[in-house]
Amino acid sequence: MDILEICKALGNETRLNILKWLKEPENYFTRQEYQVDERTDWDIGVCVDSIQKKANVSQSTISHYLDIMQRAGLLIAERRGKWTYYRRNEETIQRTADYVAHEL
Repeated sequence: MDILEICKALGNETRLNILKWLKEPENYFTRQEYQVDERTDWDIGVCVDSIQKKANVSQSTISHYLDIMQRAGLLIAERRGKWTYYRRNEETIQRTADYVAHEL
């Protein structure tokens, strides 16, 4: 866990919102058209296209934001066919919360 990369990733309102939206995706996104198997789409994560529409930013911007968050370990990406889904990395988020609570 690189706390500086995590802090940088969280230093943007849209990226913070993405993390919040992915915590309870059923409250922020409509059912996905891109579900590829019998698992609920929320188990897989949320498709980049849905996140981009919710954030109301360009495709290149959302791709850059998601890359920053994935490199920081905050998100897990899963490729299914031509779609990429993102979900929160709860382990890293919990370790970050513990670090802030005990080290800062």
